[in-house]
Amino acid sequence: MIKLKIKSGDVVKVIAGDHKGSEGKVLRVDREKNKAIVEGVNMVSKHTKPSAKNPQGGIVKKEAPLHISNLALIDPKSKTATKVGIKVEGDKKVRFSKKSNQVL
Repeated sequence: MIKLKIKSGDVVKVIAGDHKGSEGKVLRVDREKNKAIVEGVNMVSKHTKPSAKNPQGGIVKKEAPLHISNLALIDPKSKTATKVGIKVEGDKKVRFSKKSNQVL
């Protein structure tokens, strides 16, 4: 298992695949599969049967996971995609943007 540098709540940009160029907030990260669900990106249609929770049934749109390697974190200072590094400050490890050298 690799060290993931993208966490839930981060704003990311898709850098490869069908949704290249899309931006969104990371809702959830699956560490075992190295995938993340990004808000509003990679929407799929799921057909659902009527149930007590959804009495109408029908087609529901939801986000499908994307591989972490297809995502790049957006630098909060320059608003462009950037690589993420890890450095030690005091006794804690912190993530930082390699473009602006700003702690995330």
